[in-house]
Amino acid sequence: MLLRADTEPKELMSTPDLATEPTQGTTPIPPPASAEKLPRRTFTVLAVLLVGAFVVILNETAMNVALSRIMTDLSVTERTAQWLTTGFMLTMAVVIPISGWLLQRLTTRQAFGLAMSLFAAGTAIAAVAPGFGFLLGGRIIQASGTAIMMPLLMTTVMELVPPHMRGRVMGTISLVIATAPAIGPTVSGVILQFLSWRFVFVMVLPIALAILFVGLRFVPNVTETRKTHLDGWSIPLAGLGFGGLVYGLSLVGNPLIPTWELVTALVIGAVSLAAFVLRQLVLQRTDDALLDLRTFTYPTFTIALSVMAIVMIVLFGSIIATPLVLQKVMGLEPLAVGLMLLPGGLLMGLLGPVIGRLYDKVGARVLVIPGAIVVTAAFAIYATISPATPWWHILVANLVMSLGLAVMMTPLFTTTLAALPHHLYSYGSAMLGTVQQVAGAAGTALFITIMATVSGATDTQAVSTEALATGARTAFIVVGCVWLLTIVAAFFLPKHDPDSVPEHH
Repeated sequence: MLLRADTEPKELMSTPDLATEPTQGTTPIPPPASAEKLPRRTFTVLAVLLVGAFVVILNETAMNVALSRIMTDLSVTERTAQWLTTGFMLTMAVVIPISGWLLQRLTTRQAFGLAMSLFAAGTAIAAVAPGFGFLLGGRIIQASGTAIMMPLLMTTVMELVPPHMRGRVMGTISLVIATAPAIGPTVSGVILQFLSWRFVFVMVLPIALAILFVGLRFVPNVTETRKTHLDGWSIPLAGLGFGGLVYGLSLVGNPLIPTWELVTALVIGAVSLAAFVLRQLVLQRTDDALLDLRTFTYPTFTIALSVMAIVMIVLFGSIIATPLVLQKVMGLEPLAVGLMLLPGGLLMGLLGPVIGRLYDKVGARVLVIPGAIVVTAAFAIYATISPATPWWHILVANLVMSLGLAVMMTPLFTTTLAALPHHLYSYGSAMLGTVQQVAGAAGTALFITIMATVSGATDTQAVSTEALATGARTAFIVVGCVWLLTIVAAFFLPKHDPDSVPEHH
């Protein structure tokens, strides 16, 4: 559950931020800081957004299991089919930075309607796609809706939930973020056992339409809108910058990709991102930036976001590396691998609300430091990988890592956004989502590069299980050394003050 809704609501239900829709130039009034329960309408808003977020995130990972069926049915190669995943990720990386500006211009209901309409339209196109081009187009439209939904959810929480209750609400969001990707492949696998891959979309479509209808009916406008200038140069620079980096990183370790393509993508991404940053620094002087970088003038935001980036590198990197170890080093079947990884994902999700409540009481530092130490212990276990390692050894390592990351993620999500003043919430949410995408791609590239380099793997050379184990072991040791930075950075997180509100710079 999100939080128990207040059933004695007359005073709370009439709070100005929900009883009336804010107009342009009017700052919405947050819920009373003394309230121990969320007003019913606040509860309804967050519940609808959470269910919507769960569906769109679940869909992101459900497609991975269906790729082999799609390759056969639509007669496409593996590299072509991978664009269903790569295209989704690229779209997220391009649209999320724009969402900060978008959420400034649209009301809550408009943003929700746009996000779920795009997702539902993309799902419908994918379900009936006559060929691969239509299927890829549907996935890109789906990703556009997903990219808007997560920043909208984060921003709405910061608008509606008082500081001393944000931890438990963010904990529930962490449950969604961690659990949906974990069960997505399982749900997809069950569907594919009996039905065509199209039913992965067919089953989701009525749920998405129902959520859209309920949201348009019950979600009120709770955020302030303002007319901000849309800079014509910022959008292509953001697309080339973030998209180029994510695409380039996604190519690392793939022997089928020519070197020039990888280098070109990374160079274009880096140069465009530098130009984008310079452009935003100029535009923010007149409040016209597409992505306001004044969020980085708040030290707590910068520190928490940096730690979150390393967390995402480890999370996504281990998601790639662990199945490779289980299959190629230990010889387990894909079904067994999926079942072994499921408990870790569920553990992260189920601990979210518990950690959120602890955060409200003790703050981030007390949780992030021990969480980082627990993850270090998981790296120590992974560093002993060999062909003789029993499967339960890796299961324990995965559970320990999931425990440590679960203890860290909710406090970091909450602290990152809580460090900002009201007018920067939407930009902070967009920045958080963008860093997740880029860091996730970087984590995947880092693990694969180290494993492939150390093991000597190429597309024409067979590699022994011992060499693969050595590559995996080295990858976890190197990334584990980088991970130690999170322990140091955690000491710079602020002491607990549940009702503190940042000053306007």
